[in-house]
Amino acid sequence: MGKTYRIGVIPGDGTGPEVTAEAVKALKALSAKRSLDFQFTEFALGGELYLKEGVLLPDEIIADLQGMDSIFLGAIGHPDVKPGVLEREVLLKLRFEMDLYINLRPVMLFPGVETPLKDKGPEDIDFVVVRENTEGLYAGGGGFFKKGTPDEVALQEAVSTRKGVERCIRYAFEYCRKRDEKKRLTLCGKTNVLIFESDLWHRVFYEVAKDYPEIELDYQHVDAISMWMIKNPESFDVVVTTNMFGDIITDIGAMVQGGLGIAAGGNIHPGGIGMFEPIGGSAPKYTGRNIINPLAAISAAQMMLDYLEEDEAGKDLLEAIKKVTKNDLKSMEAGKMGFSTREVGDLVVGYL
Repeated sequence: MGKTYRIGVIPGDGTGPEVTAEAVKALKALSAKRSLDFQFTEFALGGELYLKEGVLLPDEIIADLQGMDSIFLGAIGHPDVKPGVLEREVLLKLRFEMDLYINLRPVMLFPGVETPLKDKGPEDIDFVVVRENTEGLYAGGGGFFKKGTPDEVALQEAVSTRKGVERCIRYAFEYCRKRDEKKRLTLCGKTNVLIFESDLWHRVFYEVAKDYPEIELDYQHVDAISMWMIKNPESFDVVVTTNMFGDIITDIGAMVQGGLGIAAGGNIHPGGIGMFEPIGGSAPKYTGRNIINPLAAISAAQMMLDYLEEDEAGKDLLEAIKKVTKNDLKSMEAGKMGFSTREVGDLVVGYL
């Protein structure tokens, strides 16, 4: 047996445990093929635990997760928990406490997957969004004044530090260099309106660029990039942006690549731990029906392999996913795939 990896698994809520089971199934198949040893430790975080015991994310679980080589997250989100509680106290806390300052979102159209973009194919849709993951509007600055009165004021402040901006931008340049595709890095901002935040990002972007003379530079306002990602997705290679803008444009990317059934992402601390997840959420209306598409979760496992530098295993899993989309699935939508959740996982394992 080859290298051993300790993987913290958070199946979470809704359909999270269903898709997580298929991702783990694929990793176990790869462990036999590539002589890898994955040791899985499950953590029962999420809405069910909170409703039963009032527990969100204890410090001891954070410490246990930090001792893992990587983390796999199924989904967090429960219809019986007030919106914002789980998002702030579990998801955002995980990002902040472990300093997972990069959100990495590949936007890749797999063969056989239908995109809503006319006349676009897999050769046109293959780019990556690097989103800053721990600052901006998500840092939680702000508050209310005279709440509940006619004079109520709500303040939400974006916090951007030079350190936070520079490390995100530098990671994007390094990723663009390593990716070795078009070698074009696009900064997405709003310099004409958001004077202070965008000015910092703009200045740092062009300062760091001096260390990467082989990378072609591009800048686009967030509203413009939202149009061009739809009209000309083939023009993009790597995009780097703020937390809020990244949250928005990666959902555009998800639809461009065929929907939430295939979209995966990573929350990482470069050189340290990473947490990988399907981005579609817990989808509670499909819970227990065995019809949700697990390919986003399996793609998240593939991203994890790449991050762990298990390149051959990552290539194996990527090719297996592509064969399933090309040869087998009728649709990426839940209940329309032509196969159950578990059967899709079995198809991936069969190709492996």
